[in-house]
Amino acid sequence: MKSRTASLSIMLLLTIVLGLVTLFSAAYTLDETQQAVVLQFGDPVGEPITTAGLHWKTPFVQEVRLYEKRLLAWDGSPNQIPTRGREFISIDTTARWRIVDALKFLQSVTDETGAQSRLDDIIDSVVRDKISGSDLVEIVRSADWDVTEEELEQGGVPIPDEESDLTKEVKKGRKQLTREILQEAQKRMPSYGIELVDVRIKRLNYIADVRQQVFNRMISERERIAEQFRSEGQGEASRINGETSRDLAGIRSEAKREAEVVRGTADAEATSIYNAAYGRDAEFYRFYRTLGSYRKTLGKDTVLVIGTDTDYFRYLKDIRAEQQPTGDEE
Repeated sequence: MKSRTASLSIMLLLTIVLGLVTLFSAAYTLDETQQAVVLQFGDPVGEPITTAGLHWKTPFVQEVRLYEKRLLAWDGSPNQIPTRGREFISIDTTARWRIVDALKFLQSVTDETGAQSRLDDIIDSVVRDKISGSDLVEIVRSADWDVTEEELEQGGVPIPDEESDLTKEVKKGRKQLTREILQEAQKRMPSYGIELVDVRIKRLNYIADVRQQVFNRMISERERIAEQFRSEGQGEASRINGETSRDLAGIRSEAKREAEVVRGTADAEATSIYNAAYGRDAEFYRFYRTLGSYRKTLGKDTVLVIGTDTDYFRYLKDIRAEQQPTGDEE
């Protein structure tokens, strides 16, 4: 009895496990960014499923391939392509694409890796055809641009060797050229279930052999402009220094003239004061001037050999005579 109950329990457990496995094998979910193709023994069954949510398939027999609904990026490898004028340039392009028919996509390229390889072939081929049939100025510029050689160089784009190319009328330009590349490549995409949304020229430049020559020419041009600026600056500096020296000389001359005027006025006023003082008491003035000369000529170690009757010694002699005692004082 116990053995029979255990067997039933095991069978029930196996049934539940098998049911759960079957359920999980039959159910699958799709995200908003996904689409799916159901395969049965490797062959697609029905139409692609693009609705998000829970979906069902035959368990153990069918499988689901999931694909992106969002935009996908394609970046090509830089290619060396000659223009119509035989200038070899390096072109680096990029594109954006999406899967619009998952069934055709599966049947033609299988997965994104196969799609990237197919895009390499198609876009690179179209780019090569368009670039080789266009002049370099058409690739570099757009029809609505009005720029100089200096502005083009500052933008980091290659400049044609012929200056006349810069003034050449641009009929199509880069915008129209990329638009033609996109339109031509789009014609080959529907059979792969792919929609090509956009193609852009990410970068273009001269090849390595020519690039250094272009850089040297740009460096020489920049050095010429820098030298011109330095020459103009030195000329301006010389002019400013000359004006400064001239102004400074004028200021000094005017200051010297004013100083001489002030000095002359002061000397005249001093002379007038001296004359007035001398005229009021000539003897006192002579005495004052003599004392001043004593102060300047007679020092601690000064020795003068002069006669006692000289006019210079007169005031000292008078002082000594006044200091001698009289007979009455004795």
